Amino acid sequence: MKSTIKKALLASALVPCALSSATSMANAAELRMSWWGGDSRHVATQEALKACGEKHGHSIAPEFTGFSGYLEKLTTQMAGGTEADLIQVNWPWLPLFSRDGTGFADLNELGAVDLSQYPQTDLDGVTVKGHVQGIPVSTTGRVFFFNTTTLEEAGLSAPTTWEEFFGAAEALRDKEGEEYRLFNAVSESAQLLVSLAVTQKTGKDLVDPETNRVAWTPEELTEGINFYQRMVDTGAIQSRQDEAAEGNVKLYEKTAWAEGKIAGSYEWDSTYFKFSDPLQDGEVLAAVPMVTFEDAVTQGVYRKPSMLFAVSKNSKNPEAAAEILNCLVNEPEGIDALGDTRGLPASKVALERLQAAGQIKPELLEAHEIMMASEGPAVSPFNEHPELRATFVDTLEEFAYGMVSAEEAAAYIIEGANDVLSQFD
Repeated sequence: MKSTIKKALLASALVPCALSSATSMANAAELRMSWWGGDSRHVATQEALKACGEKHGHSIAPEFTGFSGYLEKLTTQMAGGTEADLIQVNWPWLPLFSRDGTGFADLNELGAVDLSQYPQTDLDGVTVKGHVQGIPVSTTGRVFFFNTTTLEEAGLSAPTTWEEFFGAAEALRDKEGEEYRLFNAVSESAQLLVSLAVTQKTGKDLVDPETNRVAWTPEELTEGINFYQRMVDTGAIQSRQDEAAEGNVKLYEKTAWAEGKIAGSYEWDSTYFKFSDPLQDGEVLAAVPMVTFEDAVTQGVYRKPSMLFAVSKNSKNPEAAAEILNCLVNEPEGIDALGDTRGLPASKVALERLQAAGQIKPELLEAHEIMMASEGPAVSPFNEHPELRATFVDTLEEFAYGMVSAEEAAAYIIEGANDVLSQFD
């Protein structure tokens, strides 16, 4: 009798454990995640997935490759609805996969993702038709870098307004020689400076998100193009013809840059060391706040997600996928494992954690903080559509060679850009 009672009590004691185990198994999910990158990113991401999977009770199968071929593979998967539950997506691809904001799961509807860790302007950059289509993994933007050694030797400081900029350009050549240039601007950088000038004057990004057409008027863009020409005419930057005569060498490969004879540029904050490393001993490169017009409507910062993590709309376990996504970007297990393998984290809590651990170099952090503190309208992914950008850059080059006027160039750019945008109506 005692033996029977003992067995019954033991069985009853095991019931809660069995139920608990069954509940855990019911909540567990088998997920997939796809991304591109190099070896360090592959290793770090697998470690992060393992740690986050163990924390939340899910298993995640990794699917990783290099960048080449990733877009083609993802396009095929998205068309067939066979994409992974978690997907790394390049920001300019948003219009390709989510024209109406329904290409991926709406993170607003997945409560597991802590969106409060991101500035609203950054979330705006990954929001389509009111649907948050991914989380910015890292945020990058253009900042002004100046060789403070060169400027100080000429008795100058970094300009804060464009009129100071042109005054400093003239003073630098007067004091150091005609071979000195205050700034560098060719190709994509020249195009982004034109865009910066128009955005600062108007407060508008190139693309109006409501109409999906160019937001600038021909007159506004003409003024921006003439602003670029003023930089050439005053000797602040080298002409396109002179750049071509020198072989269109990358700035960080130029001897004049290494020697401090080119004193500044407008570059991605994340590329600080690419431009500081070639400088000769004693030359110091510093990131400085945005140079603006005195009557600027906005600082016009060009800030964008360098990439995003998205949850598939076809996932059978979107809440589980959201738990893993949040762990990767906002929880210690994911933050520590990923580190800076995808750049400086866009998540506030992640950036603070890496900074406290001494994993971020101060020069890079300073450039990043300047970029993040600057304000401007949300930048549309269409700014980096290959055809649209090619139209802008190529037309500016035709203008630089005197083949078209500023007014004609503005009209050509707007017409060409709208042709591209119309394909996504």
